[in-house]
Amino acid sequence: MNMRKVVVYELLSLDGVAEDPDRFITDWDEALDANLAGVIAAQDAVILGRRSYDEWARFWPTSSIQPFADFINGVAKHVVTSTPLDVEWANAETSGDLVETVTRLKEQPGGDIGVHASISVARALLAAGLVDELRLVIGPHVVGGGSRLLDGLSPIRLDPLRSELSPSGCLMVDYQVAG
Repeated sequence: MNMRKVVVYELLSLDGVAEDPDRFITDWDEALDANLAGVIAAQDAVILGRRSYDEWARFWPTSSIQPFADFINGVAKHVVTSTPLDVEWANAETSGDLVETVTRLKEQPGGDIGVHASISVARALLAAGLVDELRLVIGPHVVGGGSRLLDGLSPIRLDPLRSELSPSGCLMVDYQVAG
């Protein structure tokens, strides 16, 4: 039986900051759109941390930013939290234990399981050895401060799958996490 893949998609600055990507991804272009469309086309579930859920549940339901708005509004969202959600959002359900939830989801049939934006969730899944691929968009800016995706992790070997430079100078890099 094939297990589903967990794919972490993150926007990063050149110095590894993932927080507040509008600071370092300033020129979105068609290559970035096509890259994102390819990532989300394979996903039928998303894991979100509570903070990302709260921010996104207020923004995405009324957004017309494509291709992500249709995807995130329709996809099954598993929110890792121990408290009830304050804001309703289609196809969202709470999950208590992150590792248990993702392990269960990986064993079920379906497409890729996405992690978008939720830095602490991505970090915890990398630490637990549950991430199969990292899909990174690295903006051509050094921001100097903010939450970095890979801080605090033990060494992880990554095998390159693809890299491409977008017209706006963003590097799109896909890695397989070596098991």
